[in-house]
Amino acid sequence: MRPAGSAGPAARQTQPPAGEVTMVPTLLQLLLLWLLGAGGRMDGSQPRLRLSFQELKARHGLRTYGLERSCCYEALLLDEERGRLFVGGKNYLASLSLDNISKQDQKIYWPAPVEWREECNWAGKDINAECMNFVKILHLYNRTHLLACGTGAFHPTCAYVEVGQRLEEPVFRLDPAAVEDGKGKSPYDPRHTAASVLVGEELYAGVATDLMGRDFTIFRSLGPRPSIRTEQHDSRWLNEPRFVDVFWIPESENPDDDKIYFFFRETAVEGPPGLGKSSFARVGQICRNDLGGQRSLVNKWTTFLKARLVCAVPGSDGGDTFFDELRDVFLLRTKDMRNPLVYAVFSTSSSVFRGSAVCLYNMRDIRRAFLGPFAHKEGPSYQWVSFQGRVPYPRPGMCPSKTFGTFSSTKDFPDDVIQFARNHPLMASPVLPQGRRPLFLQTAGAATFTRIAVDRVAAADGHYDVLFIGTDIGTVLKVVSVPKESWQNMEELLLEELQVFKDSSPVTSMQLSSKRQQLYVGSPSALAQLPLHRCWIYGKGCAECCLARDPYCAWNGTSCTRYMPNTKRRFRRQDVRNGDPNMLCSGDPQRGSVLERRLYGVEGSSVFLECVPKSLQARVLWSYQKASGAPLKEVQPDERVLQTERGLLLRSVARRDAGLYHCQATEHGFTQGLLRLWLEVLGPRGEPLAAPPHSKPWYQDFLQLVDHPNLGAVDQLCHQLRGRQQPPPAQPHKWQLLEEARRARKRRTHELPRAERGPRSAAAW
Repeated sequence: MRPAGSAGPAARQTQPPAGEVTMVPTLLQLLLLWLLGAGGRMDGSQPRLRLSFQELKARHGLRTYGLERSCCYEALLLDEERGRLFVGGKNYLASLSLDNISKQDQKIYWPAPVEWREECNWAGKDINAECMNFVKILHLYNRTHLLACGTGAFHPTCAYVEVGQRLEEPVFRLDPAAVEDGKGKSPYDPRHTAASVLVGEELYAGVATDLMGRDFTIFRSLGPRPSIRTEQHDSRWLNEPRFVDVFWIPESENPDDDKIYFFFRETAVEGPPGLGKSSFARVGQICRNDLGGQRSLVNKWTTFLKARLVCAVPGSDGGDTFFDELRDVFLLRTKDMRNPLVYAVFSTSSSVFRGSAVCLYNMRDIRRAFLGPFAHKEGPSYQWVSFQGRVPYPRPGMCPSKTFGTFSSTKDFPDDVIQFARNHPLMASPVLPQGRRPLFLQTAGAATFTRIAVDRVAAADGHYDVLFIGTDIGTVLKVVSVPKESWQNMEELLLEELQVFKDSSPVTSMQLSSKRQQLYVGSPSALAQLPLHRCWIYGKGCAECCLARDPYCAWNGTSCTRYMPNTKRRFRRQDVRNGDPNMLCSGDPQRGSVLERRLYGVEGSSVFLECVPKSLQARVLWSYQKASGAPLKEVQPDERVLQTERGLLLRSVARRDAGLYHCQATEHGFTQGLLRLWLEVLGPRGEPLAAPPHSKPWYQDFLQLVDHPNLGAVDQLCHQLRGRQQPPPAQPHKWQLLEEARRARKRRTHELPRAERGPRSAAAW
């Protein structure tokens, strides 16, 4: 029964306190650092920050969830009103808290019947991998129920899940008596995707409707009206399609003009002959009030049209590089409900060239393509050209309404209109993206874009669309598009690369909550939840916060925090468009303060001067001073001095290398000091050869104690060192030398007569 009442990352380095002493790393560490950084910095496709799964889990609010003996979390439904995330997986439905998916979970075990599984296995399918119920469809059906559909071990099935009407009602149950046939709603095969939207009581779905996966159709089911579909076995309509997404978009104030838009990719019928199969991205439209024809196209769409979606990089020689494998679509609603923005993710189908792209489309351009010329196959070689003959009235693709004519139903359309619609579903003009090129592009990386979610963020200098792009290696890219000279000329900023899944499984679903500022990501192995922003990670200074150019973040006078448009703060500073610290941070008290450290190296051995900026897009500059007042000289790499991604490697330290090294980072035209390193060179036996002025080497006290044991002086020095902060484990060398001094003292004092040993100290080593 149907319910009633329907409505890899580079780790960040933490610097020790000023004045802390660092000894030379081991030779093995130096070689490893050199090998990792020998290639230098990457190009502009490098993210500004890269965070590993462990870092996100430990310090940045990443939460994960998984069901035992389940997988494949493709169906996600975000319900802001109830504060729940509904999830469909293998044999399970789950209801999770939007605030924390790891807590307050509710589960429904929904397997396929045993007889269906056995029948599936007899048909040659894997009983454990394929003969299960994989949930593919989740929709809010009304105020109290969800519509859920799954593969049902190659027996598509749907059910209505009660979820309660209010947030306080912890209801989550499935009525086994309310299960019904899912053909035309869910695919048979778990490897196939389905795209659907529920409008009122009617479900519009792009899905395979047969066991073999050969009859793909756009199907309308449920509701009081008869079911309706695309023409069967006609490659001009659909040719091996893979449906990606579908949306209901109003056309005018009159609901009779509403249309349903399908986004899919298919084998192109108009592809160049003799070059094999070509995959094209498509957008298709149907009228919501289409009832089919009276004598022809009975119970078939009479308003179905499709056009090519082009996402390409224009070539200098006139040849374009196309991205035709449509992967995902995100509809960004605007104040004008009739004109949302369409963000689409593409990859290439070429075996030679690999890349991914994001293109942005305007609904006006999509509608303009459907009002343009129809594609027609004619001539001796049967080439596809623009149709030049008479187009019947009413124009095919128009909805029957009082807005554009006097027809009240598609059953009233003349026969010539129906025949033209049957033979000419393809438009001649493609839909081009805004700017005639991709908004964001990656061609050198190993990852392929799979999913996208977009958040419109209010900043101090305007509104920005922040893109969250999932990949096939379990990462999420955070990208913001910033105008250069004008809003037509855009600059893409790759802010973050986040490894959200430990096993690098591909991102298969995404939902974004602007209200809670959270992103929810699904993969075959797990679910993940993480915040949209991590402002404090950019640094502790105004310049670092400004250089990040993150629309979510601003400098409030003391720290980099979330930007709130309605909050009046005297010291709030943000400039996403320009990101110029010289303009915003001139009065910052921390500006100009640079951390200073000491480093010791032995003559003839190697020493590594480590300096890692927070931003991977920054370029590091090294300069050298012999003493504090001496002139600065730029460090020139050669066969002895290697500049790596993590610092300078001096392969054979000489006396002339002693002095002050300045590490500076240049990014977006702004240069700031990161670190000053005093390098002191020791002789082969540990004796000082050259030292920074006005500084006393700390180890001289130990050398004196080793030669002339004095228990009182040793105890006093140990007491001073114990009062200091415990050094990090990565810097044990100073304490090892202290231990050696203690052992030498004990050996020598035991060799002395008792009277010469001095009084016994109460201090313990």
